[in-house]
Amino acid sequence: MALLAISIPALAQDTGTVKKMRDAGEIVLGVRDASIPFSYADDTGQSIGYSVDLCMRVVDHLRQTLKMPALKVRQQLVTSANRVPLVLNGTVDLECGSTVNNIERQKTVAFSLTTFIVNTKFITKTSSGIQKMADLKGKTVSVTGGTNTMQKITALSKQMNLDLSVINGKDHAESFLLLTNDRVAAFSEDDILLAGLAATSQTPNAFRLISIEGMLADPYALMMRRDDPQFKAAVDAALRAVFASGEIQRIYDKWFVRPIPPRNVVLNFPMGDQLKRVIAKPIDSGDPQDYK
Repeated sequence: MALLAISIPALAQDTGTVKKMRDAGEIVLGVRDASIPFSYADDTGQSIGYSVDLCMRVVDHLRQTLKMPALKVRQQLVTSANRVPLVLNGTVDLECGSTVNNIERQKTVAFSLTTFIVNTKFITKTSSGIQKMADLKGKTVSVTGGTNTMQKITALSKQMNLDLSVINGKDHAESFLLLTNDRVAAFSEDDILLAGLAATSQTPNAFRLISIEGMLADPYALMMRRDDPQFKAAVDAALRAVFASGEIQRIYDKWFVRPIPPRNVVLNFPMGDQLKRVIAKPIDSGDPQDYK
């Protein structure tokens, strides 16, 4: 009986990320510097955006439900290439960027409920004359290293016999710069990221988005360590509350419909039906088929 009495409270003890947070008195959020409007640096160097706002709702939930009102928040800059390693090695507790939740990544990390739906597209200069996928045959394109897009474009090039050459940018800003400097004919990434980069550029009307026929949509989610059910449950509970209360619409409109810092650009990207369905019935699936 004595052993039983000792073991029961042990089951209620904090584990994983929650224990790490209690011990350190802080949560480390992984943020980006150019994933507009999800996570990008403002004039002070702090990252702001849609995903950052959602992460801060998670932090508020943790402070309240875990009775940690003094929990501090520290931002850690991550890139497409190092975001997964920094989560795995404990540097980052919750990644608040523009990361696709897919089945391959689920082998190493975990994801929250889906927070956004994207479609992969190309962006080109209107002056290039490129208007459809076939016009890219034999061209050089840029793709940000460490992203889900690299595998997609490699497969697409073979499937459509496009013979594309690919240059990897270290981040989305560099990949877009390769296009603006005419080092590549197009840059491929998630549609909203491309729209954000174009809208906040010096010449927003100089670019055109090219759709990819037959390409399935992908879900974005907040990324965390695997095998940490206590933390994932807390993150998902916070998001469910945001979804159910209707606050998600206000947060969404703040970043995708209204003027955003630093230049008050309007992306004019209303919430689509796919995301509305996910908000009504939240899921954390990494299978694109579940978002058709």
